[in-house]
Amino acid sequence: MATTSSPEAPLPVGKVSALIGGWIDRLGAVWVEGQITQLSRRPGAGVVFLTLRDPQADVSLTVTCFRSVFDRVADAVQEGSRVVVHAKPEWYAARGQLSLRAAEIRLVGLGELLARLEQLKRRLAGEGLFAAERKRPLPFLPQCVGLVTGRGSAAERDVMENARRRWPAVRFEVRNVPVQGVSAVERVSAAVRELDEHPEVDVIIVARGGGSVEDLLPFSDEGLVRLVAAARTPVVSAIGHEPDQPLLDFVADLRASTPTDAAKRVVPDVGEELTKIRHLRDRARRHVLGRVEREQHGLDGVRSRPALAAPHRMLDGRAHELESLLERARRTLGHRLDRAQGDLGHTLARVVALSPAATLERGYAVLQRADGTVVTDPAQTAPGEGLHARVAHGSFGVTVGEPAAVGAEAPAGRDQP
Repeated sequence: MATTSSPEAPLPVGKVSALIGGWIDRLGAVWVEGQITQLSRRPGAGVVFLTLRDPQADVSLTVTCFRSVFDRVADAVQEGSRVVVHAKPEWYAARGQLSLRAAEIRLVGLGELLARLEQLKRRLAGEGLFAAERKRPLPFLPQCVGLVTGRGSAAERDVMENARRRWPAVRFEVRNVPVQGVSAVERVSAAVRELDEHPEVDVIIVARGGGSVEDLLPFSDEGLVRLVAAARTPVVSAIGHEPDQPLLDFVADLRASTPTDAAKRVVPDVGEELTKIRHLRDRARRHVLGRVEREQHGLDGVRSRPALAAPHRMLDGRAHELESLLERARRTLGHRLDRAQGDLGHTLARVVALSPAATLERGYAVLQRADGTVVTDPAQTAPGEGLHARVAHGSFGVTVGEPAAVGAEAPAGRDQP
């Protein structure tokens, strides 16, 4: 393919096309798998034209074959069929077009499709895309439901009618797309992606009616499965009937057996919710009334006790006891005071009787010398010595006279020592 060219010596278009054709001619035949998107069989023409598309990518190639090659599978092949073609690349130099010249066409069998799906299922499950912990709970009451389904399909009618019958205020964002055929995967994926980015959509339902395994193949596409796994909005898969299980069922946050079941699972029934609320209110009322009755019964029991039924009765009894104790205390204290007063009188009498003043009152006197010492013996004095006499009502001075004879009486009115 390498050749020499320059702005001054460019290659003609025909030369470049011939070079490309020569390089392609050296390629060998290959087995190619794809889905037939266009099929052209002109009456009387010896060549049949096909467009073979990659189900996983937006890539397609033109395939040509002799009518004798196509007639072998003509009864089983139609647009949308998946086939395996043994073909050799060809370059049409005049128009610069690449095509595949098919020598053999084989229809992909159901067993082979199921085996491939099972292999893909195991691989995706190994990556954790089907794990239960990844599944998000559906909102209790979605304000807006996204719906991806076929235009005017029974699935669309079942979902919307049943949902609005259960909750009339529910709103829908509907995306009508092909649900089978060559463009189904691309259109369904775009719709899911758009609804996932919609700020008001709370949950997405992907729904279609039943069909064959080939009809449901778009919902087992690896790209669509990964898109749903990465979606932020919860996705409900409602594909086909109960036995149908495309891979979308395993990756979705909820699998509904039918479109009708999806509507029942996504929105609550307003009648059932009102009944639940009524039952809960009745139950709450019974609990509150029962609690009030129990507390009232307990309060009545407490109030019926003697201490609360007639509380003054206990106070009256205690008041009598208190009065008795006060009276007893008064009597006891009076007795103790009387005894103490008597003891004090006796003590005072003894003190008075024993006091020097009382002795002086009886006519006695106390003689003191000049130095203040008390005279207790006549021998302590000398005749003519002046003494100080203390009596009951005063004092006066005396002089010591001569000692008198024993038994002699002192002259009247004279003090004697």
